[in-house]
Amino acid sequence: MNTDTPIAQPALDALRRPLRDLRISVMDRCNFRCPYCMPRERFHEHYPFLKTSERLDFTEILRLTRLFVPLGVRKLRITGGEPLLRVNLAELIGDLHGIDGIDDIALTTNGVLLSRYASELKAAGLSRVTVSLDSLDQDTFARMNGGMGRVTEVLEGIEHAQAAGLGPIKVNAVIQRGVNENGVIDLVERFRGTGVTVRFIEYMDVGNRNDWREQLVVPSRDLVEQIGARWPLHAVKPDYVGEVARRYAFDDGQGEVGFISSVTQPFCGACSRARLSSDGSLYTCLFAQTGTDLRGPLRSGASDAEMDTLLRGLWQARGDRYSEQRAVLRSRSDSQPKIEMNYIGG
Repeated sequence: MNTDTPIAQPALDALRRPLRDLRISVMDRCNFRCPYCMPRERFHEHYPFLKTSERLDFTEILRLTRLFVPLGVRKLRITGGEPLLRVNLAELIGDLHGIDGIDDIALTTNGVLLSRYASELKAAGLSRVTVSLDSLDQDTFARMNGGMGRVTEVLEGIEHAQAAGLGPIKVNAVIQRGVNENGVIDLVERFRGTGVTVRFIEYMDVGNRNDWREQLVVPSRDLVEQIGARWPLHAVKPDYVGEVARRYAFDDGQGEVGFISSVTQPFCGACSRARLSSDGSLYTCLFAQTGTDLRGPLRSGASDAEMDTLLRGLWQARGDRYSEQRAVLRSRSDSQPKIEMNYIGG
């Protein structure tokens, strides 16, 4: 196979945004059945998930990652489904860690299996983890994940991740009005002063199954006010250009909280993320309607130079800014279904 080395020329999209972050979904399956993502009535025991041969293998993931580096990618995030269901994931992490130009590898997980794998993943080269935890209340937790797993298992996973040095650890909580907004203070109190940062995410219209309505969104500004009334806060400058969370530190020095406000304060203008699905399709937006097949060219013998041309062209043509155009795009009668979140990760 011809593997002519591509020229290291960072890519800019049509809005002059660089490519810095690649999110890699390694698994379409999940051990939760969240109603807004993988409802149990559809994703039942006989649901036809991808076959092993349909997923990108580790060699293909590594090759694509190496090809993304000359375009500007420096940070990787491993996602799913639930990525810890992928057999021998630590081997992939170790190989990704060895790629010149990659500065950071993170993983997003629901945390139930994290206690089992945290030390192994850290030893392989994983930098940090983000754990999804929408509530500390077991009944609310079960309502939001289809009745799978227990809060105590997630908390144990976080403790193992801390002990392994997978930090800074972030806990992501999606807040839905009428479901879990009453547990916001409990989450902050549980992790305040522990080195774990809780980030509250506005409920977004990802995919087609979550019955999203704007009335279900709890604006981040309301949560800032609520938390600040209990523990005074002050805004913190971003660590880097394109940081999606707006950060606030506690005045008493007991850590931070973050707010991801895609609905009320869109951040499309600085988005530097591309998403690779587990079957090898590339998506340039979380709210994308279509992706581009990369698995086909890979398995048909495309050279590195040919793949570079394909990837570079996809990013340079990118003009996505869904969150800034949400109202207009949702009102269009010809709008197409968006790709589901379990397919490309968060």
